[in-house]
Amino acid sequence: MQAEQDSLEKVVCEADVEIKNADGLHMRPAMQFVDVANQYDCDVTVSNGENNVDGKSIMQMSMLAATCGTKLKIKVEGSDAEKVIGVLRELVEEEMFGEPPP
Repeated sequence: MQAEQDSLEKVVCEADVEIKNADGLHMRPAMQFVDVANQYDCDVTVSNGENNVDGKSIMQMSMLAATCGTKLKIKVEGSDAEKVIGVLRELVEEEMFGEPPP
């Protein structure tokens, strides 16, 4: 995880995560991600290396087509970015959206 702070006190954090649940980032886990991201006043961007999408949009998150093993980069910008990046990383890699591993 990386954190930067610009002159306007806007914190930027990035984390690389891997989708570990068997069915990948289908609609239910994507909605969980979006719901968590929308609880915070920050900007969330998710990238699969080819596409950068808004982590607060279910339609854009579904465009990632992230299957089990897909590596994503999460970027959060805002005053509570460090907290948000930790919560999202935990949801993806540790809780695996409450789904079973492969």
